[in-house]
Amino acid sequence: MRRSTVADVMTTDVRWVPPEATFVEVADVLARAAVRAVPVLDTDRRLLGVVSEADLLVTLERAGTEAPRQWWRPRHVRRGPSTAKAGAATAAALMTARVRTAAPGDSVAAAARTMREHRVSWLPVVEDGRVVGVLGRSDLLAVFHRDDPAIRAEVVDEVLGRTLLVDPARVTVSVADGVVTLTGELDTRAETELASHLVEGVEGVVSVVDLLRYRVDERLADATVLPRF
Repeated sequence: MRRSTVADVMTTDVRWVPPEATFVEVADVLARAAVRAVPVLDTDRRLLGVVSEADLLVTLERAGTEAPRQWWRPRHVRRGPSTAKAGAATAAALMTARVRTAAPGDSVAAAARTMREHRVSWLPVVEDGRVVGVLGRSDLLAVFHRDDPAIRAEVVDEVLGRTLLVDPARVTVSVADGVVTLTGELDTRAETELASHLVEGVEGVVSVVDLLRYRVDERLADATVLPRF
């Protein structure tokens, strides 16, 4: 079954800054490239850290009017964001050094999971210590650009034919805008559930409408077997 990797969807035109780049230079790169973050690289393109819009906004917030500080704070009130980077003048001082990354060979699904679990919308792609690309959420969504005939062909040939060893003639597969509808009859209830689960994992599938029937519900069959003592 087709499995896209990070290398298939990543952006290879990487906008980056050196550690000595000034605050204004970093802001200019972010604005001109219309990106929310840029990697900080050394002369060998090795990743040193990342500077995001949020890192710059800390300095901007400093210019605002501060609310009076309370000498006490209720335990349930969270502290605000750190202002340690306020006034930082270079990329090296602004950047976050501990950065989540992806590798070119990682699956798109694994990269999406990393973004969700760590609440990031952008990952540098690193190979042998060097940045070879960047990956954003919009890049991941490229897998949904797959056309309906290609999705149907994989469901019929790979899922039904090769994985489940089911005669494709027993199941009618239709695809419309990434929504796969399965109709027909398989031998057991477990087979219908597995078929639906596997089809959900096909790249480009938005959802599955499972209208499959089954000849035998093995759960009921198993329940009729009395235990031996």
